[in-house]
Amino acid sequence: MKMASLYVEKESALHRTHPINKLYYIMAAVLIPLFISNLYVTVGVILINLTLLSKGRVFRRMLPLIGVSLILMASILLVQGLFNPDNETVLLDVMGFRYYLEGFLHALSICLNLINIICAFSILVLTTRPSDLVESLVKKGMSPKIGYVFSSVLQIIPEMITSTGTITDAQRSRGLEMEGSLLTRVKAFIPLIGPVVMNSLLQTRERAVALEVRGFNSRTPKTFINQMEDGSHDRFIRSCCCVLVIAALVWRGFLWLR
Repeated sequence: MKMASLYVEKESALHRTHPINKLYYIMAAVLIPLFISNLYVTVGVILINLTLLSKGRVFRRMLPLIGVSLILMASILLVQGLFNPDNETVLLDVMGFRYYLEGFLHALSICLNLINIICAFSILVLTTRPSDLVESLVKKGMSPKIGYVFSSVLQIIPEMITSTGTITDAQRSRGLEMEGSLLTRVKAFIPLIGPVVMNSLLQTRERAVALEVRGFNSRTPKTFINQMEDGSHDRFIRSCCCVLVIAALVWRGFLWLR
């Protein structure tokens, strides 16, 4: 059975990049803006992420992930602009509600970091097969059991979406009203969520049986079909990412001492 994932099958240099390199890049892309705490740096890293996503031809597949977080970002902008304890400069005054500049800038920093994190992780999940990522981590010494858990986390959301879509179509074919008023949607929730949960439990059992048949718990050293060896350029990329993170941390420490 083909496992569902967010991975998009494309031919690009980003898809061919070693999964471990992408993990190091995510570390650098997320931590550097957090350590430096500068809006321009955060925007710069976001632009780099967007460029990589465009080069990997998965830019459009990243947009729904941003869309999911828009409500959260809107609430952050609203709450911080109104109630941040550092608020002093009034930016807007509408019907007695004062929206402050300090809260807006703080909220903007949070939202930009959130967008940066989503873009950085999109580079990994949209251009890397979960199996390749887990296999690379296991080769580096990670426990296969932890690798399986990690792989399941990457696959659980797309699998639930696929399962929900299939069950929704099946319930509609049986005459169940799935759209309409709020009351109609609430009535349709239980007939929908029940099969989704049961299907997830059945899939979990099937995976457990399949793993046991394939000797997952065997202590015998494992072999791998794909042989992705580290080259000198891979080590160079990882070293650069680590150096940049350390430099950003040193810069943050320097600012604290001033």
